[in-house]
Amino acid sequence: MGFKGSYFVTHATEFQLYIYAGLLVSLWLAEGLFLNSPFRNKWKHSFTNLLFILTALPVQLFMTIFLLLVSAWVVQHNWGLLNIIPYHGTFFVKYVVGFIVLDFCEYLYHVIMHKAKPLWKFHLVHHTDFQLDVSTTVREHPGETFVRMCFLILWVFLSGASFGVLLLRQTFQTITNITSHTKFRLHGFSETFIGWIFITPNMHHVHHHYQLPYTDCNYGDVLSIWDRIFGTFGKLDADKTVYGLDTHMDKQVSSSFTRILKIPFAKKIG
Repeated sequence: MGFKGSYFVTHATEFQLYIYAGLLVSLWLAEGLFLNSPFRNKWKHSFTNLLFILTALPVQLFMTIFLLLVSAWVVQHNWGLLNIIPYHGTFFVKYVVGFIVLDFCEYLYHVIMHKAKPLWKFHLVHHTDFQLDVSTTVREHPGETFVRMCFLILWVFLSGASFGVLLLRQTFQTITNITSHTKFRLHGFSETFIGWIFITPNMHHVHHHYQLPYTDCNYGDVLSIWDRIFGTFGKLDADKTVYGLDTHMDKQVSSSFTRILKIPFAKKIG
């Protein structure tokens, strides 16, 4: 393994954080500069979302320890789907098939978070943002961060994904998660062409529409093929898309960090 490969493997978490922070800041500034979003108003909205980094990041880093331990264990014991299917030692199966398997698992995770009421209580926090922009990416309740990492550990255990596959998949996921929440949209051929394979901002904006059935469509994480295969793909014109959640329309609550954290523990959840 060369120097570059060694660096990225041994500094994986640091590498992920650099990509995440760099892309987040760049797109946030671009939204303000090119989409006529006044920085003063934009900062006021984004500050609430950015506070979630303080609660989610410690959980993410702590759970990553167990994720890496499980990944090392499945490789050492040749455990999981990717270690028993034909040609499992080839690059194609290990990385390409492994990437596709993990992406399907994340699609399944997203569906579960919407359909299982105890989990939806935490995930809906992400949907209560009335001004979708790139900062919405980090609007995740720490309770969901814990659940998400538990599911990821389960997917790695069942699939037998190696650390290399996981790093590849998480890098792509970082990029698509951030870009899909940006205010920028694709148009014409670029949306059609890219959208047949990957989740685009246009698709994910529909997922953030405040009412069903659109909230329950476009669950894809990196690849859009799962929504097309399982009938959860949806379209909605940009001028008809309204962000937020119809069961939580109080803007004072949605803009208060401490009140947002309390949402999953409210007696009545929509």
